[in-house]
Amino acid sequence: MIPPAAVSEETATTQIVLAFEDNKLASALFGQYGQNLALVERRLGVKADSRGNHVALDGSRGACEQARRVLEGLYEQLKRGQDVTTGDVEGAIRQAIAQGSLFDFDPTGRVAFEEINLRKRPVRARTAAQDGYIRALKKYSLVFGTGPAGTGKTWLAVAQAIQMFERKEVDRIILSRPAVEAGERLGFLPGDMREKVDPYLRPIYDALHDLMDVRIVERALESGDIEIAPLAFMRGRTLANACVILDEAQNTTSMQMKMFLTRLGENSRMIVTGDPSQVDLPPGQVSGLSEAVRLLDGVEGVGHVAFSAQDVIRHELVQRIVEAYDRAAPVRGDRR
Repeated sequence: MIPPAAVSEETATTQIVLAFEDNKLASALFGQYGQNLALVERRLGVKADSRGNHVALDGSRGACEQARRVLEGLYEQLKRGQDVTTGDVEGAIRQAIAQGSLFDFDPTGRVAFEEINLRKRPVRARTAAQDGYIRALKKYSLVFGTGPAGTGKTWLAVAQAIQMFERKEVDRIILSRPAVEAGERLGFLPGDMREKVDPYLRPIYDALHDLMDVRIVERALESGDIEIAPLAFMRGRTLANACVILDEAQNTTSMQMKMFLTRLGENSRMIVTGDPSQVDLPPGQVSGLSEAVRLLDGVEGVGHVAFSAQDVIRHELVQRIVEAYDRAAPVRGDRR
């Protein structure tokens, strides 16, 4: 790497040239048609010009240093055999911004953001909110994750459950959600109970298959080590030695949420996720999620992490869509 030119001000224009040894990995780093570099340019305000396995960064000293940190960190990820997605690039950019620009950085060293280490692959926080969420998942017996879609609430909850299961900290994983939709209800779907519930739990299934070997997932489902349990079927149970996830919890009633939370047994963890702005309950009915977050605020052993539109890790447009709806919400008088 050619060192940056000497400058007296953090905002002064400078250039950094990076050279990556492996051409194939460099190509993956830059992204198809240079889309990863384009994202770095837009988010950090630098110009990134690639030639072969070299990339020249032009911009302010601070921005170039952040861009260097992003690219070198992602290159090390590729060297470890891990793919780099657009979400990884966005996460690395946010981490670099959160860390600042003027301190020593070792791309091969330990990252500042928390990780969940799974057999299939590590899962790393991509935003400060996700970092706080993972820390809460590791610390508290009951954690609420609230916020818009695309912030990683459910995905990280499943990752934490899998880690506990793989480490034999719990005997099973229990996945649940209320059967409330804007359209058809649970009873209208054909098949046995699992086939009825499957469409409602598709995001959790996707996360399971993304983070665990498919054959292990299927065996665990057959043996009951991973259990699909509609919220209504939780009544009367005591859930011990388990990691229990309640997804789409904004659609629980007050009594359903109280019933669910009081199922917590010995050596168990509960993770409750939902988006308070997407309630499908009948008009005038209070969301059990919003009420529980309010009532349990400050209770020992309970954690709550609230995500915002800035934490969305999907297509860039999704974040702007969420922000637009949030701005319009007070005008529409949306239920929260």
